[in-house]
Amino acid sequence: MVSKRLSREAGHRRKFLAIVDDTSESERAVTYASIRMQSTNGVLVLLYVFDTEDFQHFLGVEKIMREEATANAHAALDAQAARIRQKYGIEPELVVREGDRIEEIHKLIEEDQDIAILVLAAGSGKEGPGPLVASVVGKGAAFPIPVTIIPQTLSDEDIESLA
Repeated sequence: MVSKRLSREAGHRRKFLAIVDDTSESERAVTYASIRMQSTNGVLVLLYVFDTEDFQHFLGVEKIMREEATANAHAALDAQAARIRQKYGIEPELVVREGDRIEEIHKLIEEDQDIAILVLAAGSGKEGPGPLVASVVGKGAAFPIPVTIIPQTLSDEDIESLA
């Protein structure tokens, strides 16, 4: 069970959470969330989660691998933030977490009671819609807030007309 959402209370604004990763569909989710955020006077939160489980297999280089993963996460977030600043003139909140992606998404939603919508994008490749979208439609995630799933094939113009 998720804590009460505060986004409609005085002094709070509804937040849209988009996950940034190395997939091509991630940009679609960020674009949609940015436009929705603008049209509803909300806040955009960009989250990048990297998994530290692989680091345990390489004793002695764990610290270097963690630093590299953190730098990559910040670079990916900074690139998305620069794109939406330039295109939409908005300043997102940037969050980097390490651990299991679904667990970290749940933790952030629980910690930030203004997050009211999770925006994901579905991949269009042979491998399926992507692990996060698959977990939403499967039994794995059961996110405690509404989830909006954007098809990767939508153009920016399509997304602007829908958002």
